[in-house]
Amino acid sequence: MTNPSTQSVTFPEGFLWGSATASYQIEGAAREDGRGPSIWDTFSRTPGKVYAGHTGDVACDHYHRWRDDVAMMAELGLQAYRFSIAWPRIQPDGTGPVNPAGLDFYDRLVDELRGKGITPVVTLYHWDLPQTLEDRGGWTSRETSEAFAEYAMAVHKRLGDRVETWTTLNEPWCSAYLGYASGVHAPGIQDPESAFKAVHHLLLGHGLATRALRDAGVRKLGITLNPAAVSPADPDSEADVAAAHLVDGLQNRIFFDPILRGSYPDDVLAHIRRFSDLSWLRTGDETLIGQPIDVLGINYYSPSYVRSKPGIEGNPTAPGTEGIEFLPAAGPVTDMGWAIEPAALTRLLERIHRDYPGTPMMITENGAAYPTGPDETGERVPDAERVAYLDGHLRACHDAIARGVDLRGYFVWSLMDNYEWAEGYRKRFGVVYVDYHTQRRIPKDSARFYSEVIRNNGL
Repeated sequence: MTNPSTQSVTFPEGFLWGSATASYQIEGAAREDGRGPSIWDTFSRTPGKVYAGHTGDVACDHYHRWRDDVAMMAELGLQAYRFSIAWPRIQPDGTGPVNPAGLDFYDRLVDELRGKGITPVVTLYHWDLPQTLEDRGGWTSRETSEAFAEYAMAVHKRLGDRVETWTTLNEPWCSAYLGYASGVHAPGIQDPESAFKAVHHLLLGHGLATRALRDAGVRKLGITLNPAAVSPADPDSEADVAAAHLVDGLQNRIFFDPILRGSYPDDVLAHIRRFSDLSWLRTGDETLIGQPIDVLGINYYSPSYVRSKPGIEGNPTAPGTEGIEFLPAAGPVTDMGWAIEPAALTRLLERIHRDYPGTPMMITENGAAYPTGPDETGERVPDAERVAYLDGHLRACHDAIARGVDLRGYFVWSLMDNYEWAEGYRKRFGVVYVDYHTQRRIPKDSARFYSEVIRNNGL
């Protein structure tokens, strides 16, 4: 049998190759040109919430270096660039008048990308909620869902003539559970009912924005999820299988089913009733959430294994999982401590293809954190571990396509080292190294590897 690490593979014609970033993680300029405060500005300034008190005030200074960054993308051969819009730049208070200077920045960025032959892929929300909206309830409030649709239309009005692909939300699982259940992300709330309200209002915001954008003529619309490739530790154990089914409901089906089937799963709603009377779930909401989408973004980094263990405390990111153990990683891990298992990505994509047929997908994030820095010359960043990670996961994508999955693109996370949320600047996911003191960018060996992949449309 041919060693898979040396076997050549070619992706389908038209497969889209890109890279991804997020506004708060790279832009900086936190107080410039009328930008209002976001929940991450507040959270990062709260003692003890973010590693070493790091904030996104400067980040990668992309707000000022965008033209050079786009030139770097072109040099690497990127066909597409997935970036997010900072809601507080567009509407500093979350609602009301639009800030022209904020839209001007993205207007220039889109024009520069198109001028370099790079397709802009816009994510409307990547976690930086305007603080004023959070002060009125944030994603626990229906008002935020409605405000999101208005904001989406303000962005589309300016960019819609040049941006074809629109993503409403990035990883609502993180926004809801990390933000409102475990509290390890902004806004730092620890309340199960709030987390489930946030899930629903995030999805409602997606539905409202999707309807508005569709009515405005957008023909390529989607959402990005980070589904868990969750498996029972022992597939022959009924208790482990039941544990995995519950976790799958909280991490996957609670999002997949309303988006792709138009209703929440009955077992998930029964579970939520432990914490809430569901009075926030109104007639018609699920139909609104379940409007057709054109592409489903999938962010994948690592698998998850669970087993039944009576008496153990629940996982704070999954309310109501008492008696379920989330197993630590076995085998090699990244700098985040995340297990490396490319085959789990293939299984995940096959599962989505099987359970939700007819759903076109793109990998909108995949990558790994490693602490590698420049060598003694200062001109090269050898990162063989990241190259191996990407190679394995790209092959996993190809395996899924060979098995019938409709996978149409891949975006590496991330274009460059950046502000890694509660981890601050200590975790480096980029294929481009960033010296945060000088803001110098140095493409890593993984960037060169990825350029070759793009050039050859395969490995």
